[in-house]
Amino acid sequence: MSHPLSPFRFCPVCGAHAFACHDARSLRCASCGFTLYANASASTVAVIVDEALRLLCVRREREPARGTLDLPGGFVDPGETLEAGCLREVREETGLDVRVVRYLFSLTNVYPFSGLDVHTTDSFFLCRPTDPRAIANVRAADDATDAQWVPLDAVQPALFGLSSVRRGMERLLADRWWTEDGERHHGR
Repeated sequence: MSHPLSPFRFCPVCGAHAFACHDARSLRCASCGFTLYANASASTVAVIVDEALRLLCVRREREPARGTLDLPGGFVDPGETLEAGCLREVREETGLDVRVVRYLFSLTNVYPFSGLDVHTTDSFFLCRPTDPRAIANVRAADDATDAQWVPLDAVQPALFGLSSVRRGMERLLADRWWTEDGERHHGR
């Protein structure tokens, strides 16, 4: 396995070609002393369930995993909280305003982007539409080509292209049903 920063050969601070391996996840410039770390990028995943126990799924417009199912979400912008990033991504991809009900869990992922493997920590949040009537107006936008409500009992994790989302769906479906107050149900 190569160093996660191996494509970077020049120091981004001074431009020197003295950028070398410092440890397993960083490079250090021998000229100016700057150290660049390969830290995980923060990403969010919105698990949006309506009152009819349907999950809002989108279809990926771009690589990686183009054309496969996904859940709304994406990278958190600098200066943005995880929750704010989650709400923004849902609005951008579906036009739906949601509220974060609770944090569920996080999973690691490797996201190939522009020739690099971006290591991410994907935070999953249970979300509910702020206006239940608005679910009829959901539309795919931004980097989603389709948005659809799928009954939870019909969700197939294997159809989700990103490994962290697929693993997250497997984990969520193992609990079978969940509600806002955390009470689990094993039927309708």
